[in-house]
Amino acid sequence: MATNLSLDPDVVERALAVSGEKTKKAAVTQALEEFVARRRQKGFANLMGKLEWEPSFDYMAERSRK
Repeated sequence: MATNLSLDPDVVERALAVSGEKTKKAAVTQALEEFVARRRQKGFANLMGKLEWEPSFDYMAERSRK
């Protein structure tokens, strides 16, 4: 998708340096992917302690190939 953005050039240069990417597009894409992944992880972390655990559930039995 073509998008025009006004980005801080210093931040873009730092992103290029730390990412190892060769292009601005690749560095910004990588940064966005990492942003999304972190927010998803944060969402999962917020579930900690809120899910009920069934102690008798045998996950190994569910994985067996019958």
